Amino acid sequence: MSSESSFSTSSNPDVIPGRPTWHQTMLRIKDPQKSLEFYTKHLGFTHIDTFDFPQWKFSLYFLTSIPKGAPYNLQAGTQAAHDCLWNMAGTTLELTHNYGTETDESQKYHVGNEEKDGFGHIAVNVDDVYQFCEKLERAGCQFKKKPDEGRMKGLAFVYDPDGYWVEIVKRGDDHEIEEETNFSQTMLRVKDPKKSLDFYQKLGMKLLEVKHFDDFSLYFLGSSVVNTNIGYKNQFQPVLELTHNHGTENDESFKYYNGNEAGRQGFGHIGFLVDDVYQACDAIRPWGYGFRKDVDDGNMKGLAFAYDPDGYSVEIIKRGGIDFGDQRKE
Repeated sequence: MSSESSFSTSSNPDVIPGRPTWHQTMLRIKDPQKSLEFYTKHLGFTHIDTFDFPQWKFSLYFLTSIPKGAPYNLQAGTQAAHDCLWNMAGTTLELTHNYGTETDESQKYHVGNEEKDGFGHIAVNVDDVYQFCEKLERAGCQFKKKPDEGRMKGLAFVYDPDGYWVEIVKRGDDHEIEEETNFSQTMLRVKDPKKSLDFYQKLGMKLLEVKHFDDFSLYFLGSSVVNTNIGYKNQFQPVLELTHNHGTENDESFKYYNGNEAGRQGFGHIGFLVDDVYQACDAIRPWGYGFRKDVDDGNMKGLAFAYDPDGYSVEIIKRGGIDFGDQRKE
């Protein structure tokens, strides 16, 4: 399922124990039927697993990009699919559905990109942005920005069913990706890039490229499994794009919204797999950013949510999984 079938511990001695790998980006969705159709039919994702929690009235849907030559034949929601999900080296898009939202006409998630919002967008890469966007337009998809609109030509933003922005990005000319699309980015705005880079590199992420502009900078990080000899636009696995608007690091009062505040919920978290959650959290704890949920808090024991320097939630999950208490399919 991953373009990298094996991986090893990073050589960085500051990386937390347990071979951390970036596993997920979570978004809350209103209607799973509409969202699953959009991401699988139009953007080429594969729905690989589902977790149903009727006792807590929510479900989780995991999607990812599957490389050619690695067909996925497991049924979502089964133990076999769970085993595959929690042992994969690649990164998934996790869609969270809280029961009843699909029938509530007034319900709407906060999709980001308003003043002081931290979450920006996710992205897919393609060979030809113009042709792909024409295909999306014929299918009835709505756009925030078409390829020839605005100052930045040749890239686009399409809306998903909840209004989240999905950037359509052109791959580099020398790529070796055969698929029409691949999940390629999650973008978060950060206040202080030095603190954020230190945090995520200690989670095993690799800094692949930096771009500086007059009033902002972009930092592209790949999971610990990626090949650093491949440019970020030619990676099959997604990058974490950290956007820094210059000057925020010097404003003590400045803070981004993290997606989990009341009335502003949409983006939820990113997550990492580790061999031992307890050891990983013991390593993270001295950094001083705190935990939204420590390992044995709440209903689900054995997983945690740490805060990053901007207050984004970072889930820490045991590689191989735990008994989450979901209702499984046979």
